[in-house]
Amino acid sequence: MTRKILKAALLQETDRGSRDANLDAIEAGLREAAKAGAELVLLQELHNGPYFCQHESVDLFDLAESIPGPSTARIGKLAEELKLVVVASLFEKRAAGLYHNTAVVFDRSTAIAGKYRKMHIPDDPAFYEKFYFTPGDLGFDPVQTSVGKLGVLVCWDQWYPEAARLMALAGAELLLYPTAIGWDPNDAQEEKDRQREAWVTVQRGHAVANGLPLLACNRTGHEADPSGTGAGIQFWGTSFVAGPQGEFLARSGTDQRELLLVEIDMQRSEHVRRIWPFLRDRRIDSYGDLLKRFRD
Repeated sequence: MTRKILKAALLQETDRGSRDANLDAIEAGLREAAKAGAELVLLQELHNGPYFCQHESVDLFDLAESIPGPSTARIGKLAEELKLVVVASLFEKRAAGLYHNTAVVFDRSTAIAGKYRKMHIPDDPAFYEKFYFTPGDLGFDPVQTSVGKLGVLVCWDQWYPEAARLMALAGAELLLYPTAIGWDPNDAQEEKDRQREAWVTVQRGHAVANGLPLLACNRTGHEADPSGTGAGIQFWGTSFVAGPQGEFLARSGTDQRELLLVEIDMQRSEHVRRIWPFLRDRRIDSYGDLLKRFRD
């Protein structure tokens, strides 16, 4: 591609209490980003409401909506008006009893440029996503936009090097992760620090291993467990952008709403891959066991 510098923004937000209030905050953030010269904006995972997967309730499926639907119409209209590429994250109702955690990409237009359905679905205390989400079936295909080919993945996907690699092999020029991750407030501070640092480190590793810039946008703030059985989740923010050698290009704080702005040199990946030709030296003839769950 001929583009050299891409100005991007990550909108790290708290839950505002309702879908309309959250979308109002997103609109304000998109307008602020556009005014600052951003061309690409990444939103956090499931930004329309609270992270509802802390407990299992059939009533919460009412939060889902079709794609296209009301939220895509509103965000798409803003993408067209503000001339932005926007990566959004929604609870998708595909059919009765069939729901996905879906990222949607707009390219300066009301039209949907592409989407990605979260492939790796966790099932852990306070993260009961398997109850709500069917694993994605769209594969690991980048979305072509006016700012480049976007390798969009979602949250739990960020722990899996295979997902980032497959996006890179398909020609992704950026890796992007809408995220909702935090810690149990009752955990010891040492454990909290280990978890957050592991989250940052593994994603920086994806940037290094694939020679690509990486953007991770997380939510922030404490969200109570609606069932009252747990202490809730303290989302740790820490949204960041890493370059193709894992270097930090921008980092947000942990505990407040923030619009993180960054300039990304889109030509550095080519230079880095010349000195670190990891794709060249892959032993694709010897990786067959990766298709096994475990080698007994």
